[in-house]
Amino acid sequence: MNVVHVKDAKRRDACLARLCAEVYGQQAGLTPLVVFTGTRRELFVHEAGRMLALVDREGTPLALALLVLDAAGEGMTLTHSCALGEEKDAERRLISELAFKAPLRVEADSREEESFYLGCGITRWFAGRDGQRIGLGLKHPASSVRELSETLAFDESALLRRFKHDAKTFDDEKQRFVDGLANFPSRLA
Repeated sequence: MNVVHVKDAKRRDACLARLCAEVYGQQAGLTPLVVFTGTRRELFVHEAGRMLALVDREGTPLALALLVLDAAGEGMTLTHSCALGEEKDAERRLISELAFKAPLRVEADSREEESFYLGCGITRWFAGRDGQRIGLGLKHPASSVRELSETLAFDESALLRRFKHDAKTFDDEKQRFVDGLANFPSRLA
């Protein structure tokens, strides 16, 4: 098993579309498209987002993860992840690799999520806002919650407004998303 940083734009977009579809599912409304578009147009363009995949020996993707830089450029937050196909433990293995190799930050909204991340090797935990728990991997430089900078983001509300007022942009992005799903690569390495 290897972790691959998906850099090629077409493959990266296809992986991002698949990740959004897997995370949000069929009944999520515009959320998958908004995340896909904002990540692609803002985070990837400014090199603030990283698409990673766990692949087997043949290069078949088993799990996907999206990491986003923090404002200080020191850490990376896991914003979305999923396992693909029958290999349900692949997501845990991917996050475990990242926990030991990247300056990883995770955010857990429930005890179940925190337990999952603990099983991935995230052992430093801090109390966040509104009961949220923030976990840090071994390579993350922060030693307290006060040392954490905000994760970079895009304005989802502005993007939704643009979709409502610019039908061409909406149609173009929807087609990119659909094309990405249709062209998800069977091999990444």
